[in-house]
Amino acid sequence: MIHTNTPKLTVVGAGPGDIELITLKAIKALETANVVLYDALVNEELLQYAKNATCIFVGKRLGCHAYSQDQINDLIVSQAQRFGHVVRLKGGDPFVFGRGSEEIAYAQQFGIETAIVPGISSALGVPASNGISLTQRGISESFWVITGTTSDHKLSKDVTLASQSSATVVILMGMHKLDEIISIYQKNRTDNLPIAIIQNGTKANEIKVVGTVNSISGLVEQHQLSSPAIIIIGEVVKHSFHLANFYQEKFSNDDFILQNLNITEKL
Repeated sequence: MIHTNTPKLTVVGAGPGDIELITLKAIKALETANVVLYDALVNEELLQYAKNATCIFVGKRLGCHAYSQDQINDLIVSQAQRFGHVVRLKGGDPFVFGRGSEEIAYAQQFGIETAIVPGISSALGVPASNGISLTQRGISESFWVITGTTSDHKLSKDVTLASQSSATVVILMGMHKLDEIISIYQKNRTDNLPIAIIQNGTKANEIKVVGTVNSISGLVEQHQLSSPAIIIIGEVVKHSFHLANFYQEKFSNDDFILQNLNITEKL
């Protein structure tokens, strides 16, 4: 692999968690990296491809930041100027609530060459891996992907708008706002919509809870789900091919917990 000391930033999407869901182009970027700055949601097994790089954890989780965003921006520039090729490795896709565009814009101010390698967003990859089609003929014509927590730590106002549509809604970073989300749906809808919450999506320790607007909060508490998890709301959840034959017409009365696709029914 060709290494260079020319300052360069490549922002890379690592995918939703399963190491096999990273792209070939992303692997090539890691193989040529001098420095890798990686996030909390990145599967650390992917660092095996960065054999010649110094790997630095810069992850952020609720209430615990290894680095602030300003510090990360400065680190990108200083490491690129000193060592050459910096790979900024982000969970999912760097342009879906990943602040990838901000980091690129900052690096370009210093004349640093930049490149982007898209990744599979958890908003798409996690539902798909569980047989949930975000759009489905006759059921859902569109889908929303919404952040559950904005920069000022509030729930996005788009959740209220989305709850009034027939679209599938995928909410990222929303577990700490779940009660507020459910309250909005109960206010704006009369139907008891299906909901899936998937923690550690696509990983070996994935857990999925499936319920309805009226039951999901209790199920989450019962099974102690927490972040990182995504919330999927809409009729398409009911038609997941992993579940369709299992519950058929009983969904409105039953709730389910799935762990590693081992299905246990709670009547």
